[in-house]
Amino acid sequence: MQDGFVKVAARTPRVRVADVAHNVEVCLEAIREAAEAGARIIALPELCVTGYTCEDLFWQQTLLDAATDAVQTIAESTSEIDALIFVGAPLRVGGKLYNCAIALNAGEILGIVPKIYIPNYNEFYEARHFSSGPDEVDTLQWAPGRYAPFGADQLFACDSLPELVVAAEVCEDLWAPQPPSIAHALAGATLIVNLSASNAIVGKAAYRRDLVVGQSGRLVCGYMYASAGLGESTTDVVFAGHDLIAENGHLLAESAPFGPGSATTEIDVVALAAERQRMSTFDLAVSPEAEGHVVQYFSLEVQNTTLTRHIDPHPFVPSAESARAARCEDVFAIQAYGLAKRLEHTHGTTAVIGISGGLDSTLALLVTVRAFDLLNLDRNGIIAVTMPGFGTTNRTKSNAMILADALGVQLREVSIAASVRQHFDDIGHDESVHDVTYENAQARERTQIIMDIANQEGGLVVGTGDLSELALGWATYNGDHMSMYSVNGGVPKTLVRHLVRYVADTCGNEVEAHVLYDVLDTPVSPELLPANEDGTIAQQTEDLVGPYELHDFVLYQVLRHGSRPRKVQRLAQEAFAGTYDDKTIHKWLCTFYRRFFAQQFKRSCLPDGPKVGSVAVSPRGDLRMPSDALATLWLADL
Repeated sequence: MQDGFVKVAARTPRVRVADVAHNVEVCLEAIREAAEAGARIIALPELCVTGYTCEDLFWQQTLLDAATDAVQTIAESTSEIDALIFVGAPLRVGGKLYNCAIALNAGEILGIVPKIYIPNYNEFYEARHFSSGPDEVDTLQWAPGRYAPFGADQLFACDSLPELVVAAEVCEDLWAPQPPSIAHALAGATLIVNLSASNAIVGKAAYRRDLVVGQSGRLVCGYMYASAGLGESTTDVVFAGHDLIAENGHLLAESAPFGPGSATTEIDVVALAAERQRMSTFDLAVSPEAEGHVVQYFSLEVQNTTLTRHIDPHPFVPSAESARAARCEDVFAIQAYGLAKRLEHTHGTTAVIGISGGLDSTLALLVTVRAFDLLNLDRNGIIAVTMPGFGTTNRTKSNAMILADALGVQLREVSIAASVRQHFDDIGHDESVHDVTYENAQARERTQIIMDIANQEGGLVVGTGDLSELALGWATYNGDHMSMYSVNGGVPKTLVRHLVRYVADTCGNEVEAHVLYDVLDTPVSPELLPANEDGTIAQQTEDLVGPYELHDFVLYQVLRHGSRPRKVQRLAQEAFAGTYDDKTIHKWLCTFYRRFFAQQFKRSCLPDGPKVGSVAVSPRGDLRMPSDALATLWLADL
């Protein structure tokens, strides 16, 4: 929990209808099993103490007395369990019967949350037995000599983890037009627990899943749904034990219908709180009380939770092939339509792009071709300029030329060797000294050439640098850093690779596909240092700044969630276990933070370019960061 992860568990015990003694036993068994698995928030289904399908037996005092005693028994029997536990039971309060979610902690009943929306349609006849509970909370007697806060508007707040604020609703409450969880979330709840007895009919599982996932996204919260199982099945209804746990629009864990009735995962409440903080339209109450809520406090032991949820090492790239293809098509469309609009606005029919035979310039060229096709412009208006220098290899130059020919664009070759040497003479630089001046002079000469060709032809320079390079500052200021429209500035390097592969797989042109596959196999390099004696690339970017897949992971955690460095490190260790050791991860994390802070001045004056995802570094949009901020705090945290 130190990192904000709270292990949660939804469980469906195998209850028997109206057999309260048995149900207490299996409920306690489920609670203990979940606690042993590390769960700190545990939810059982609606009316699990008696069984949901008791119908007119809910009028029998024998059943209701047994249910009241059972609640107390479960509370006392779980006094040593370090968890907030929710169980469902029918309780008589103020002369009426209510369908309740009871919150238990340390042997005490923290609060009783009654169901608000009572279904009385189709197979449901709850209004025959149960009353709709009040929103307003009051401390009332629920059994002889026993009192507890009673009412829907209750929050259960963890004093050892302030971001963990739990609220409960019961089954139909979620399915109603205005679920109570809306008010709970606006009052501060970051985790909603739903105790349910939703029966199984054809198609309902998918709808239920969408409902839970959608509500977690709409409310920027964690959502636990514990549903009644096979033990409830009687007469005309069957229950499938479909347990679900979602977080901010993503399904994290699910018990398949008619499966084991067990879902366990971790909710990142710190990330949820950070997301709400940045959303200007998520209007949290100044205090829960301002929203009419009453807060009950509980304690949990603060410790790091063992993670079982999947930590995606490639958050920008969907793992499923179909989803990845759809993502690539979306990104291509955004890039191409953005460039098409700029060309249309400037009445441009010419685009100039420097091509190196590397990934980024290849993607930028493919995007430019699509933009021209969208506008029904002649591809000959695309001027692809290859500018061999001191580090250019035959492989990359050849690939650039073959690709330009396959795409039907205009190809020009302008060697920069003579002009750069003249520049070295002008400024008194020794060519044998392969320092930053040696490298950046080449990058700036290339930019000057394509800018001047664009002026000469009345065209627009299309930039090639990607999001990952911008985050690390791996760009020459006023060199490849500059363009008239930067189509790749919102695309991380890990996704660039898949975009190029997507075109190679789908283009239908054998020559184009062949060269694209070879580009994909070429090491990432700026080719600013002389090649090896065998003609291969000597300067490999990832040897210098670190693996892009690791940096993209860090970039996502830092900008999307605002996670602190220690947490990012832990997540990286989980995501890349078996790929990078802890020492390597720590080394490149330090590199990321140093470069990310030191290189902001380059991002502060970026050219226009389309935003394609939730992580972006445009100074006009997503990242308004001072150029002179220091990384001291972040490095100290590591």
